[in-house]
Amino acid sequence: MKTIKVNIVTPDGPVYDSEVNMIIANTATGEIGVLPGHIPMVAPLQVGAIRLKKDGQTDIVAVSGGFLEIRPDQVSILAQAAEVSSTIDVNRAKEAVKRAEERLNLSKKDDVDFTRAELSLKRAMNRINVYEGNI
Repeated sequence: MKTIKVNIVTPDGPVYDSEVNMIIANTATGEIGVLPGHIPMVAPLQVGAIRLKKDGQTDIVAVSGGFLEIRPDQVSILAQAAEVSSTIDVNRAKEAVKRAEERLNLSKKDDVDFTRAELSLKRAMNRINVYEGNI
């Protein structure tokens, strides 16, 4: 079966680099599946999971936005933050959910930035879902 090279990079450095059979990602316009030979394109990514399928196995990477660049033989993902499911600190993510929920509850009373707290909650929930395989 044909493969396509995938690399996921953050400002902190590379997170994932491998040959895969298929990539599934959440873009701003919806979910996209990428196979070897896909037409070139660039798409903004949503907070979500990148599923990387190879030889019947699936690797999952949690991303917090960024861009997906597709070329016929390679996919580059430039993410603001990314973590492979096996490296996610689920306790830290659960603490982040609690903090974000507290800020959202306070936003009704104080000058808490609602959008920022909501995005923080979304990122933390994404990391928990990827860790637990609930995608």
